[in-house]
Amino acid sequence: MGIRGIGQTVEEAFTQAALALTAVITSPAEIEPLEQVDIECDAPDLELLLPDFLNAIIFEMATRSMLFGKFSVKISDSTLKAVLFGEPASVLKHAPAVEIKGATYTALSVTKNDSGLWTAQCVVDV
Repeated sequence: MGIRGIGQTVEEAFTQAALALTAVITSPAEIEPLEQVDIECDAPDLELLLPDFLNAIIFEMATRSMLFGKFSVKISDSTLKAVLFGEPASVLKHAPAVEIKGATYTALSVTKNDSGLWTAQCVVDV
């Protein structure tokens, strides 16, 4: 399943891609920002940084049994620092549709178009 984030900045595009990741599972609007988790990723370029970031979110969802519906992303050079805001996953409240296994390099792209909009996209395995 392909996910895509679009924004005025690369950080906004990554944030929207993270929201799209959550939307594959449940409605991000249903997730309350009760807890926060800090993550950091390093990669040689923005394209490789995207799946690293998404896989870090997937790891935190799996190991903490949480869902995240709000993200604060900062990118400097090849380092991404983010704060994930969410709550413990609840089958009754969130009715998760699928479990995401991981973000892949398939259709991986992080680009800025002629009008200045950033797009960050890849395929996730469900």
